[in-house]
Amino acid sequence: MNMALEFKTASKSAHLTPEQVAEFGRRVEAIRLEVMQNLGEQDSKYIYKVRNFVRYTEIASRSMLMFGGWIPPVWLVGTAMLGVSKIVENMELGHNVMHGQFDWLNDPSLRGEDYDWDNTCSGNDWRYTHNYMHHTYTNIVGKDHDVGYGILRVSEDQKWEVRHLANIPLALQLMFFFQWYVGVQNLHLEDALVYKTKTWKQVWADAAEFRKKAKRQVLKDYVFFPAIATINFIPVLAGNAVANIIRNLWSSAVIFNGHFTEDAETFEADNTENETKAEWYLRQIRGSSNFTGGKWMHFMSGNLSHQIEHHLFPDMPANRYEEVAPKIRALCAEYGINYNEANFMKQFWTVWVRLAKCSLPNDVGSHLAQAISKLKAKLKFA
Repeated sequence: MNMALEFKTASKSAHLTPEQVAEFGRRVEAIRLEVMQNLGEQDSKYIYKVRNFVRYTEIASRSMLMFGGWIPPVWLVGTAMLGVSKIVENMELGHNVMHGQFDWLNDPSLRGEDYDWDNTCSGNDWRYTHNYMHHTYTNIVGKDHDVGYGILRVSEDQKWEVRHLANIPLALQLMFFFQWYVGVQNLHLEDALVYKTKTWKQVWADAAEFRKKAKRQVLKDYVFFPAIATINFIPVLAGNAVANIIRNLWSSAVIFNGHFTEDAETFEADNTENETKAEWYLRQIRGSSNFTGGKWMHFMSGNLSHQIEHHLFPDMPANRYEEVAPKIRALCAEYGINYNEANFMKQFWTVWVRLAKCSLPNDVGSHLAQAISKLKAKLKFA
């Protein structure tokens, strides 16, 4: 293995020789090719069903809010349905389409480089910050901005600052306003707010595309739809706002569970100039985490419940991740690589333990983590 990439000594994964890494990579690639060479009707039917689901649930939910939003039960159902529609549009449709997972269909409406989603983050910004930066430099501290989004400290390799004492409340705020934080992620606001390495004039200039997209989203959800509802202006306005919060909370929880769990590793050095594809595959597995669940859990998470498989194969149609997951899991077991998987709530618990630990300097945070582990053990056997 290229030793410029330093894996943690405390890793649960075995250390592999360069020959083992190369062979591991070849076998992962074989799994990818087996699926990618057999894409077809089942995949096209799936994505069109997803798109129809989004369209019909949006029409139904907005109609309920517009014509019956003044009736509490109707408002609740309409708002919840709109939240679900936004979740599926962002996670199972928009996110996956923008990865180019369905470019092979040659359908202009599903072309990754052109698709734009129901989110304040523009498609172009997302394709850069997520598709390129995050998926290329996954979990490399100082390179992958998703390691804390410039707000949180989620790795002991990040330099501790006093502001990190607010890790927990900032994480909650990030969840509530997730689409807005994602929308401005490419601006690196911490450089202007904290480090003073960027002027607000530069931020304003860089934010042109974000301002355009955010304006469109605000006008759609908080002006246009409430206005055409006339006497139901307030119920529609409130329903749209709550639906956006529902989407923000769920999508951020899914992202946290895929990246910030206890065993999701981060890496100190950027060796991507010399990193082989096999080493890249290995880094994706060690820096990711899955959560288990049924078909609806996978569907509502955009199949990012299989975050390991998504990081390995970002351009593979996400409906295939459930099929390849057992093969990747078995391969990891064979090579002694930790396949980080647990139920949703267990993974989510470890996220908050990690956030609490990283809110403090490393030596203090380690003691806190040990205390939490002991308390958890006592409660388990009480």
